[in-house]
Amino acid sequence: MTEHSRRTLLKAGLTGASAVAAGVVVPSTAFAAVPLVRRDRPVLTHGVQSGDVTPGSAIVWSRADRPSRLVVEIARDPSFRHARRVPGPLVGPDSGGTGRVRVPALAPGTEYHYRVTAEALDGRATSEPLTGRFATAPVGRRDARILWSGDVVGQNWGINPALGGMTIFSAMAARCPDLFLHSGDTVYSDGPLTETVTLPGGRTWRNVVTPEKSKVAETLDEFRGQHAYNRLDDNFKRFAAQVPAYVQWDDHEVLNNWYPGKILDNPAYTEKRVDVLAPRAYQAFHEWHPIDSRRAVDGRVYRSFTYGSRVEIFVLDMRTYRNANTADQTKPGYILGDAQARWLADALGRSTATWKIVQADMPLGLVVPDGADIEAVANNLPGAPGGRETELAWVLREIQRRRVRNVVWLTADVHYTAAHHYSPDRAAFQDFDPFWEFVSGPLNAGAFGPNTLDPTFGPQAVFVHAPPAANTAPIDGFQHFGELNVDGPSGDLTVDLRDATGASLWSKTLHPQGR
Repeated sequence: MTEHSRRTLLKAGLTGASAVAAGVVVPSTAFAAVPLVRRDRPVLTHGVQSGDVTPGSAIVWSRADRPSRLVVEIARDPSFRHARRVPGPLVGPDSGGTGRVRVPALAPGTEYHYRVTAEALDGRATSEPLTGRFATAPVGRRDARILWSGDVVGQNWGINPALGGMTIFSAMAARCPDLFLHSGDTVYSDGPLTETVTLPGGRTWRNVVTPEKSKVAETLDEFRGQHAYNRLDDNFKRFAAQVPAYVQWDDHEVLNNWYPGKILDNPAYTEKRVDVLAPRAYQAFHEWHPIDSRRAVDGRVYRSFTYGSRVEIFVLDMRTYRNANTADQTKPGYILGDAQARWLADALGRSTATWKIVQADMPLGLVVPDGADIEAVANNLPGAPGGRETELAWVLREIQRRRVRNVVWLTADVHYTAAHHYSPDRAAFQDFDPFWEFVSGPLNAGAFGPNTLDPTFGPQAVFVHAPPAANTAPIDGFQHFGELNVDGPSGDLTVDLRDATGASLWSKTLHPQGR
């Protein structure tokens, strides 16, 4: 299939509204209580998705309603002539019915179609198949289109069938991307949904609600239900079936502004220890996303991928290894942790890609408060780096020392979109090379911002699109995603910041410099 025909097919196939509209409240998504269960054979309940694509492999994900074996058939054409069968894992209650199949021995830069089935353990019945597609990572100087964003179903803004569901996923699909970078807050485990929300002017927003989304998540099944909820939306499911993803987490996969060792003072929680909640959330996150455990450094979230000779992507985890948000901001702190910070500096130093894309789950220069404390990197103090800024300063100094060029940082988190340029000419700390950071989100959540820029690293807000009031509803036009277009022959990188319809709000082409 040609690139033109593939993109035409994708655009045509992702315009449907959510099919969940028969009632506002839908049944539980727990393993033993899935709606529409057929008793004669397994059912794949929440679609399919691919991810962690490399030049020679991919991960394919799905979920079955009962103990069974996942099987993937892989072919280069949608008719599945000469398909190869790849047996997957047995799935059951231990994984909430989810499973990931690693598909090896693929050709680089090639479009593949896949078909997933669940086979009953007695071998007597097989589910109806679900299909999807992905392209493996290319080699050499190839064009690429990569989208990024984050923040899904936050601040009591869920799936609204009357508005067609989460239509921004259809707008992203219409851009026919090769790859999606999910920048975190894939779910809001601490954000229960109500059936209705009153909007300004007397309008009413109506949410699809499940039992797991009716309270904060504490048990493993409740965390699983957060991820299951998003896959009730047709736009989301179809996008997931057509576009491979590199996925990271941030705070709301567990709860707002968490850090290791935190003890909650929140009456909504019966379990107050974050160190008990986080492993459950971590298990659910990995169960419900196509993440290749072989590539995750030390079994966690941060990892890297080459995408042709022009792009390498470095996926960060700025949540698991941080120090407390309550720490003294005048003393050295950390947000990556020593092992990850050194991994990032070393990996950037080794990279031969033209563009080094850092997929960060938090912004660098924006002040993100946690009450009177600090949630992100910037400490809101002028002058030399302090708090977590000291670790970022080390990374920036190291990559300057190693003469690493063309580093671009991408993030979401703050629920608006912006382009920030960092320069030592404007900075208190000057041992780094100028770079760009691009912010884009949310996908389906309340819109906020803009945040204050901390001057330590000399950021300048070149473009900002933010709402006039906090927690502006998705219907009011401040949902966003970002797009990177890499020109294979020249190496030029064009960045577009787009709204929920796919319209470009701001665009800039960056030309590669040196190495």
